[in-house]
Amino acid sequence: MALPAPHLDDRRFQQFVDDAKRYIQQACPEWTDHNVSDPGVTLVEAVAHMADQLVYRLNRVPEKNHLAFLDLLGVTLFPPAAARADVTFRLSAPQPEPVLLPAGTEVSTGRTETEEAVVFATTADLTVVPCSLTRLLRQEAGGTPEDRSQDIVGGEDVPAFSALPRVGDALLLGLSAAVPDCVLVLDLDSRVDGVGVDPRRPPLVWEAWSAAEGWVVCEVDEDSTGGLNRPGEVVLHVPSGHVVSRLGGHEAGWVRCRVVDPVEGCRPTASRRRYGRRARSPSAVRCGRRTPRPCGRAPRRVRGRSGQRVRLAHAPVVDRPPLLLQVSEQALGDAEDPEAGWQEWTAVRDFASSRPGDRHYTLDATTGEIAFGPSVRQPDGTLRQFGAVPPKGATIRAVRYGTGGGRAGNVARSTITVLRSSIPYIARVENREAARGGVDGETVEEAKSRAPITLRAQERAVTARDYEELARRAAPEAARIACLAADGAEAGENAVRVLVVPQAVPDRGGRLRFEQLVPGDELLSRVTGFLDERRPLGTRLAVGPPFYQG
Repeated sequence: MALPAPHLDDRRFQQFVDDAKRYIQQACPEWTDHNVSDPGVTLVEAVAHMADQLVYRLNRVPEKNHLAFLDLLGVTLFPPAAARADVTFRLSAPQPEPVLLPAGTEVSTGRTETEEAVVFATTADLTVVPCSLTRLLRQEAGGTPEDRSQDIVGGEDVPAFSALPRVGDALLLGLSAAVPDCVLVLDLDSRVDGVGVDPRRPPLVWEAWSAAEGWVVCEVDEDSTGGLNRPGEVVLHVPSGHVVSRLGGHEAGWVRCRVVDPVEGCRPTASRRRYGRRARSPSAVRCGRRTPRPCGRAPRRVRGRSGQRVRLAHAPVVDRPPLLLQVSEQALGDAEDPEAGWQEWTAVRDFASSRPGDRHYTLDATTGEIAFGPSVRQPDGTLRQFGAVPPKGATIRAVRYGTGGGRAGNVARSTITVLRSSIPYIARVENREAARGGVDGETVEEAKSRAPITLRAQERAVTARDYEELARRAAPEAARIACLAADGAEAGENAVRVLVVPQAVPDRGGRLRFEQLVPGDELLSRVTGFLDERRPLGTRLAVGPPFYQG
């Protein structure tokens, strides 16, 4: 890695020669021939060349000593983080069989004359599940579900809610299968019997049943019915926990539309036909900024020594997908099955708690260097092995890992539109929200500035600056973090407030929406968990967004 070094002496070869010639004029005026053909000038140039080499090495000593000291303290550069985005794949037409989108499916932004395409890759297998409407139930507020499935089959109109809608009225739709992480399209043939509903803000909420959390709100991608005011489509993003469950004596994948606000004088939609179209695409696809690099066909031999280090072919390494490292004690070509005998090893932060038989390794994500357990001499003269060491002649392979990262991956919404992997029946792809979380790798200067704060805090949050620095370590992608003393009347004594402002990627045209300034639950929980382990006993901690004033 090229490191910027301070120049203790910034003179170079020609300057040494010129200084020597000026000194000769003062000390020995009878020496008048200063041309390169003079033997004395040749000696001057030889000495100047050696002095230039000495100055070059001298200038590197302070920086090297500083970096070596930081290395002894365990201060390493933070690697870049990959941006993540939720992308939606659209089918070309409903399919009778499930459509699989394997992990590693590549999508990207469009390439222009001035900008390269930013490549993303899915990190998990996702399945588009076909489904249809099998049950329709109505449930008035405080009542029991009423089965109206036969009415729909017979073509009769079914009131969505009670004659005068009340909060809690619900219309339940039973699907033939659970459709987690999929887009559900509902074709509705509706009729309005009254007025009073604002089609831009209908007093309705769409929910799906989850085994872990119960009814979970679905994100509405499109509602051409204007809140059940006219025929059209409602496009829902079903959460990942959607499962088949029993309701009203019937098993189905349940989705419901519920009244959440009272609407006076409104007689809502009466549906003549309701049916679920096939789930078109998986949503909530987490992506890395670069394609995972499979290295299973390029294994390396090991020498069987403690503390051996090897480098991956590509760096830096991002955390998603995690590195999958395997070691085989058999030589290449010895086994009949080339995939037999491989054992998976586990990444650890350090070897302090590793026993001699533990298959552990450490990873420097910035350089892509993998290190195996060292052997340390104890005070009594014995050697203690921390972590197992692959035997001599064993082969190592990195089956899967992701590379890349950086702020360039924080692209605006509706910009990931190119499907780089060929998948049957997939027509298009789009990210409905901006990509977030991309952070550039730490520079040497930033690490040198962080080191004194790290040494002073010692993994303990005492002052306000300690809270801020530790929170930045837990969430480097946050745009701004501030620590304030909480109001004692509201939060009690010894309370601390940590305010988090997330990254906000403007939409096309530079427009910034307010919801982009609200940190997500995952970001807040990560900061809270990290600080909770490091706060003093008796201190109350509150992590959340600030109050914005327009």
